[in-house]
Amino acid sequence: MSTDYQTAREALGARLRELRTEAGYDGKGIAERLGWQRSKVSRLENGKQTATPQDLDAWADVVGAPTEADDLKSRLRGLETQQRSWRRQLAAGHRSVQDKYVVEYRRTATVRGYEATVIPGLFQTPDYARHLLIHNAELMQSPRDTDEAVRARMRRQEVLYEAGKTFRVLIWEAVLHALVCPRDVMAGQLDRLAGLIGMSAISLGIVPFGVPLKLTPKHGFWIFDEQRVVVETINTEFALESAEDVALYERVWDSLNEGAVYGPQAHRLIARARASLDLA
Repeated sequence: MSTDYQTAREALGARLRELRTEAGYDGKGIAERLGWQRSKVSRLENGKQTATPQDLDAWADVVGAPTEADDLKSRLRGLETQQRSWRRQLAAGHRSVQDKYVVEYRRTATVRGYEATVIPGLFQTPDYARHLLIHNAELMQSPRDTDEAVRARMRRQEVLYEAGKTFRVLIWEAVLHALVCPRDVMAGQLDRLAGLIGMSAISLGIVPFGVPLKLTPKHGFWIFDEQRVVVETINTEFALESAEDVALYERVWDSLNEGAVYGPQAHRLIARARASLDLA
């Protein structure tokens, strides 16, 4: 368990203890009112057990402070958000991060993803991935282990061919035109993307320019088995596991999907982006 997580859990426990004492209860008294074992009260207050939203609602009600329930549950959601600095993760280079994702995807049956700025790692060619990793290593000033990281990223793609896996991925059309690599490398990447359309395990949708949207394209995110969301920013990776956060990102994905095109229409958008490279 991370130190940050445990510190936050202890802070939540301290707030529960504060509310209890303000209401005039000792540990035994509030346990009786709640119908809990005294040991549960102790574990919650000392950060040895994670409360459920129902626990927090019941606690706030018993201590006569129902308006505190929202604050307590907000603190709980904070526990369920894991924040990992890229600088810390990349201290030894990119390969370890790529290996972590290999494990993540192999233990997941259903993945829903959205990218607004880059071809998803699952669909990248080695050359495209190499340019991205070099740029990122320069930006983060992390060790350069590009070749090993590329090989690890390619291993991640093996899950596309495993039985029982489903990948539902959306990208914004801008991704097809973002030249983060030489034009010939981008052409090969677009050919790779076009070749994925029609694969049984993959549903690739493109949100076109000009389509009516209920929300802006926002940032990329990935939903794993409808239980966990991973969001990447420039300096941090967030893992969100609360039911409310997962439901929110599912609604965002569904909204973007309403404007997405698939099959031949998606293929035409890719072909148009490739033609714009003007490699002749």
